[in-house]
Amino acid sequence: MTMEMKDSGSVVLTAYHPHSPARIPGMEQSFVQDIPPSHSPTSRKSLPRCRRINRMLSNDSAPPPAFSRSNSQASMDSTSMEDFWCEVESIKESSEDGSEEATLLEFKPADEGELEAEWLQDVGLSTLISGAEEEDGQALLSTLTRTQAAAVQKRYNTYTQTLRKKNKHTVRDVRDIFGTNDSSPTFETVPVSPVPSNGIQLPGQKPVWKSVSSNSCLDCGQDKGSPSVTEELSYEVSFSESITVLPKSQEWSKNQRFKKEDSALPKFIVRKSRFGLTEVGDLSPEDMKKIRYLSLIELTAFYDALGVELKRNRAERVRGRENGLFGVPLNVLLENDQKKVPGIKVPLIFQKLLLKLEETGLETEGILRVPGSASRVKNLHQELEAKFYEDTFDWDQVRNNDAAGLLKMFIRELPSPLFTVEYLPAFITLVEKISKIKLQLQALHLLIMLLPEANRDTAKAFLQFLKKVVANEGKNKMNLWNVSMIVAPNLFIYKGKRANQQEMQAAATTAHIVRLLIRYQDILWTVPSFLISQVRKMNEAAMNNSKRQLMFDKGVRKLLRRKTMERERPERPEGAVTFPPYLQSDIPEGVIRVYAPLHSKVSMAIQLNSQTKAKDILARFHCENSCSSSQNVRGQMQSLHEIGGNIGQHCLDPDAYMLDVYRANPQAEWVIKPKAS
Repeated sequence: MTMEMKDSGSVVLTAYHPHSPARIPGMEQSFVQDIPPSHSPTSRKSLPRCRRINRMLSNDSAPPPAFSRSNSQASMDSTSMEDFWCEVESIKESSEDGSEEATLLEFKPADEGELEAEWLQDVGLSTLISGAEEEDGQALLSTLTRTQAAAVQKRYNTYTQTLRKKNKHTVRDVRDIFGTNDSSPTFETVPVSPVPSNGIQLPGQKPVWKSVSSNSCLDCGQDKGSPSVTEELSYEVSFSESITVLPKSQEWSKNQRFKKEDSALPKFIVRKSRFGLTEVGDLSPEDMKKIRYLSLIELTAFYDALGVELKRNRAERVRGRENGLFGVPLNVLLENDQKKVPGIKVPLIFQKLLLKLEETGLETEGILRVPGSASRVKNLHQELEAKFYEDTFDWDQVRNNDAAGLLKMFIRELPSPLFTVEYLPAFITLVEKISKIKLQLQALHLLIMLLPEANRDTAKAFLQFLKKVVANEGKNKMNLWNVSMIVAPNLFIYKGKRANQQEMQAAATTAHIVRLLIRYQDILWTVPSFLISQVRKMNEAAMNNSKRQLMFDKGVRKLLRRKTMERERPERPEGAVTFPPYLQSDIPEGVIRVYAPLHSKVSMAIQLNSQTKAKDILARFHCENSCSSSQNVRGQMQSLHEIGGNIGQHCLDPDAYMLDVYRANPQAEWVIKPKAS
């Protein structure tokens, strides 16, 4: 632990981790504890080291800091942050005794223009750099809102100006990309009027909201007995377009205080529209890839609208183990586990540690906070590495606090942080530079959408466990703020090649981020409907581009003409084309054919009306097949899926009104099958 003494007499905690990388951009402010009363130096040696750290931070002779405090310097008393610094000390000791191995994380400084080039590649617009005319890039550009298009144009302008300065090669003019003719281009963008959840804007149609009931909204907020102030979140319009008044930047850093009471967090609800809600796992991997593209563009536009710089790290290379349990990259670990359990989304060892704690540790007082024996944890670590995959490890010998220690060790030893090296600065910035919790939550929501699939699924499992820990506060004495302080240093300290002198200075900031993640996780893992609408438009634009390309291909036209002449028959109109079942014209308007391959009755035509829900169709199939279906099928949780058309695959909310979904995607197939776990 190093401390830097300022002339003012205040003490600034500057660093602590022995394997930390270069400092995180975005952690520019120092965290300074409020000054509690002084303590007698004679009792210093009798206190645990983490308590001595807090007492070292106490100095009644120190004058107030001479500088203004950012949000990360929120006023917290020494006792309220003690758990954080105790956890920091525990992490340091586990590193010093060799129980944790250092992982090399290399960084390369970004040259001018390189960050913009990487950004364009990360949002799926690498064609703007290469100059190629690819359909995917054109389809993406055609769906952007006004603020999103402005964000793309700003980054592309910076990139092209840099290249011109370096005289590398001729680059495309921004006016060629956005189809403008003047020097101050304006561009045609997607209208920002509300769009139906999970659907596309229908002519003349407005979203229809359901009344509030137990199943009609996501309810995330205060516990019983807390103030009843409730704020509604909308997924219908992009977050960046919803910002109408820009907060004054000087207001963000004045008198901003974190309140550790759980009731200090507002209550948010997200009402279900007639299209229901969509969770992350409800969409196909191909569509989720497009969600990631759009989320980064939207996050950038959102930060631009707030006047906040979106900072990112550049992680050039991660060296991790290729086998084993700890210190293995998540994607490698999952590839190994999927050979044993196909389709698994969360590493087996992580699942087992969570299961162990959920079965026996949720009511243990001080769980997560009270460390296990360092020597036992080290031995268990080694034994797990040797015996876990052989199924010879004895889990009965693992004490709850030791299991918690192993769980936190797994997270810390990931070669790349759970929330990724690239976007850790953006997590910090959303609290340091944005004061309103609603706006913080919207930024956090987009960051979750940006995570790689393995990281997002693992983080979800972890946060669900933490929510259960908080729910047992009455017995384990761990409230939301306690859990957040313990977890924060494990998530936001990461190991690398060079020492980081500022990464530990945002203690209250990182604890607040974890608190938001735990409290609002049900909201954060729901895909905003405006992004799904844009994905639909991207898919439609790509299909239209493909059709145009097909029609203008001379060779293909000749082949089609010859094949048509060969197939001509009297009973069929000249030039008729056979369509797949879901496109056949003999199905009347408003009637869908639903397929259920696992049921004895595999298909059924269903007439839709304005009140038909997805769960009504499921109930009808269940009734028709209740006697003849196998016991295995009856025991599975079946869901109605929308497949094809302008979406890859979409597991529908049981409360979705089917006529609205059908009108948004009339070319889809409708299939009943188990929901992906």
